[in-house]
This record gives sequence, C-alpha cells and structure tokens, in this order.
Amino acid sequence: MSDRGFLFLFSVLMIAGSLATAGWLLATGQAGTVDGLFLLLTALLIALVFALYVMFMIHRAMEAAKPAAPAPAAKTAPAAKPAAPATASQA
Repeated sequence: MSDRGFLFLFSVLMIAGSLATAGWLLATGQAGTVDGLFLLLTALLIALVFALYVMFMIHRAMEAAKPAAPAPAAKTAPAAKPAAPATASQA
C-alpha cells in the first residue's frame, strides 16, 4: 500500500475515533464536567484537523488526475530584415 493510501486510511480512522469519543462523552454525560468538556473539545479538534487533511489530500489527487491544458503555441520571432550590402564608403 502506498504512503498516501495508508495516511488516508489512518486519517479516516482518527476522524471516526474522535467523533465516536465525542459522542460517547455526550451520551454518558461526562461532557458536563470541566474535564469532560475539554476532552470533548480536544476530540472535536482532532477530528477537524484530520478532516481538513483528508480534504487537502482529495483536492490534490483531483488536481493530479485533471488532464493538463495544452501549452499555448510559441510565437515565432519576426524574420530579420536582410542587411543592406556594404558600400565602398562603409568599408
């Protein structure tokens, strides 16, 4: 498995675990204490950080899969004006 695939799966696991922890704290009423409130905020912050990372990874993968636009045709330089023949006075 590639590094990106492993990081994606790990991030999804962390998001699910953090949201499950936040749900457990709310369901058991532990979020009503000061310690529980900070633990709830920490779990939600971890879920947010990993969710932002997953969104960034998906956005980069979509950019890489997008076909590249053709390069604009290079303009050719105008033809140089032929030099006038040298006259006797210029030599």
